[in-house]
Amino acid sequence: MSARTPSSEAPHRAGFACFVGRPNAGKSTLTNALVGTKVAITSNRPQTTRHTVRGIVHRPEAQLVLVDTPGLHKPRTLLGERLNDVVRATWAEVDVIGFCLPADQKLGPGDRYIATELAGIKKTPKVAIVTKTDLVDSQQLAEQLIAIDQLGRDLGIEWAEIVPVSAVADTQVHLLADLLVPLLPESPPLYPEGDLTDEPEQVMVAELIREAALEGVRDELPHSIAVVVEEMIPRPDRPKDKPLLDVHANVYIERPSQKGIIIGPKGARLKEVGMKSRKHIEALLGTPVYLDLHVKVAKDWQRDPKQLRKLGF
Repeated sequence: MSARTPSSEAPHRAGFACFVGRPNAGKSTLTNALVGTKVAITSNRPQTTRHTVRGIVHRPEAQLVLVDTPGLHKPRTLLGERLNDVVRATWAEVDVIGFCLPADQKLGPGDRYIATELAGIKKTPKVAIVTKTDLVDSQQLAEQLIAIDQLGRDLGIEWAEIVPVSAVADTQVHLLADLLVPLLPESPPLYPEGDLTDEPEQVMVAELIREAALEGVRDELPHSIAVVVEEMIPRPDRPKDKPLLDVHANVYIERPSQKGIIIGPKGARLKEVGMKSRKHIEALLGTPVYLDLHVKVAKDWQRDPKQLRKLGF
């Protein structure tokens, strides 16, 4: 038998961690904070995320691929059912599950419902992440930590860690990454150095437009909005030092009556959506953009399998 020489270097680790939780639990904001840039759209409206978004955290000793999932909820539409299927399919494939629970909200039936499902996944390590700690005092935070520990005991979940964080205040975000990395398998990097997401550019551009459209609309409208980027093409005959990318996108809503809300008086709201999203698109793509937006009606698309397929769900 040959004597093994102890290696001075720890093995490189790489793998996938998904964030799950009720809608509006702070999953997307936390993903962006860990990656260090915007890869997932955020909104104070619940159920903003509609598909899995991968954000990549690069470290010398590890590569942590974060999968931000839609909020698990009681579905009222076919879209809702499909989003829940996405969540369950995701957590069946990852190396570690981060369960996000907001510090400012007492544990409710929705949290227990998700925790009960997580209890059935035996082998995958689970980290309870207490989000939005900037919104509570130390006593409230302590009560929430005790409640989460008890929830685990009640359901037979052994939390690998319980970590309080604030993505907004950048509190313990780095520590969370430190605690997730050892739970990943030994592996070479899965993505090239410098990649921050594996989202296709067209999908990210559509999401940035949807984020801008979500701001300031009535409560019933956010879930009715879908955005499809039809094409992104460089403007021909432009000098090399002055490129321009033409982006043509459609904003879909479910009823003709919603069209006026999105467009606004004399087109003012749609213009504002275009200006806000264009700024983010140019920052994302690193090139000047001409954004052409049109509002279209796709009747009851959240409940129509054919329309859902057309809109990419």
